[in-house]
Amino acid sequence: MPSAIRTTLLPCGQAVPVLGQGTWRMGEGRRPKAEEAAALRLGLDLGLTLIDTAEMYGNGGAEEVVAHAIAGRREEVFLVSKALPSNASRAGVVKACERSLKHLGTDRIDLYLLHWRGGVPLAETVEAFEALVRAGKIRRWGVSNFDVDDMEELEALAAGAGVQTNQVLYNLTRRGVEFDLVPWCRQRGIPLMAYSPVEQGELADNAVLARIAGRHGATPAQVALAWTIRHDGVVAIPKASRPEHVRENAAAADIVLAAEDLAELDRAFAPPTRPRPLEMI
Repeated sequence: MPSAIRTTLLPCGQAVPVLGQGTWRMGEGRRPKAEEAAALRLGLDLGLTLIDTAEMYGNGGAEEVVAHAIAGRREEVFLVSKALPSNASRAGVVKACERSLKHLGTDRIDLYLLHWRGGVPLAETVEAFEALVRAGKIRRWGVSNFDVDDMEELEALAAGAGVQTNQVLYNLTRRGVEFDLVPWCRQRGIPLMAYSPVEQGELADNAVLARIAGRHGATPAQVALAWTIRHDGVVAIPKASRPEHVRENAAAADIVLAAEDLAELDRAFAPPTRPRPLEMI
C-alpha cells in the first residue's frame, strides 16, 4: 500500500497529496524513458500520487513518460497537465487537450492548467476549459504563473470560480508570493502548487539548510521541501529521475520543522516586506 502523505483540499473538495511528482525535463533524452517512468512508478508506491506534466515538456515527451508510468495504475493517479498559451483559444485548447490525452494514454486529465497567460482573452480559455469538463475530457481546471491581478481578473469571470489551483514558482529563495498571492489564494481556499521547490537542486547544497537537516537526520533538500509544504494549501511537485532521489523526496513529507528551524530560515531567506513581480522560470 502507498505511504500516507498528508493531503490538502481543492475548492471542489478533492483531496490531493501535498507532495507530488514533477516531470519538467523528462522525456528529453537526459535519461532513458524507462528509467524515468520507473522513478514515477516508485513515487506512486510511496504515496506521491499527484503527477504534474505539460504539453511543453519535451514537446509531449514527458507526457509519454507519464503514460508508461501510469499504465495499469491510472485510478491511483491524480494527473495534472498544462496547455501552452499559444494553444489557449477556444479551438486550440480542445486540440491541445486531445494531443495530451493521446500522449498520456488516458481518457481524462484530472486537472488541466493554462501554463501562463498569453494573448488569448482569459474568458475564451475558461470557456474552453468548461467545455472540456462537460465533455468529460478533464475533471477540473486551473492556472499557472498567475499573479494577484491575473487571479482577480479570473475571479471576475462568470465561470472563474471553477479555478482549482495556481501553479507558481515558490521556494525559500523565491518568497515574493507570500506577500500578496499566498494570502489571496488562502482566503479563497485555492491551493498553490509550488514548482521548483528546491530551486532546481541549488538548495540541496545550502549550508543553513544542512545545519537544520542535521538536527532532523535529514538532507538539505528534504528541509527545503518540508518548508514549502509547512502550511496547508501548498502542494510541492519536485522532479526526481533516480530511485534514491524519489525516496528522499517522499520522506520529506514526514519532517516537521520546529519554530527555531523556521526562524533560522527566515533569517537566512527573508520573507518579503513589499509586493514583488511574480517570478517564473
